[in-house]
Amino acid sequence: MAEEPVFEWKQCIILRSDIRMSCGKSCAQAAHAAIIAYERCDQKLRKRWFAEGQKKVVLKVSGERALFELKVIAEQAGISTGLVQDAGLTEIAPGTITALGLGPARSEDLDRITGDLSLL
Repeated sequence: MAEEPVFEWKQCIILRSDIRMSCGKSCAQAAHAAIIAYERCDQKLRKRWFAEGQKKVVLKVSGERALFELKVIAEQAGISTGLVQDAGLTEIAPGTITALGLGPARSEDLDRITGDLSLL
C-alpha cells in the first residue's frame, strides 16, 4: 500500500452556501478566488506550493459575514486573501460577494482558520 503524500502547503477556496449558483458558476467563482489569492501571495510561497502539487481544498460557509470574518483572520495571520465580488452578468446580482481564496500558505496555518468548515 502506497503512502499518502504529505502536503506542507495548500490553498483554501471558500464559497457561500446561501447563494443559488449553478455548478458552473460556483466553479468560476472558486477559480476567481484561487487566482486572486495566488496573485497576492509571496512569490517564494507560490513556488513551494506549485512544486508540491498545488493542493486546493474547497469549503463552504453559510453567508457573507462568515467570508469577511475569515478574510480578516487570515490577513491578521499574514495569509494572502482574494475576495470575489461578482459582476452580475449571469446568475446573481451585481456586487454579490461569492467566494474567498486563502493562500497558498502552510497547511497547518490554514487548518487553524478553516478547520471547522465543511467541504463543499
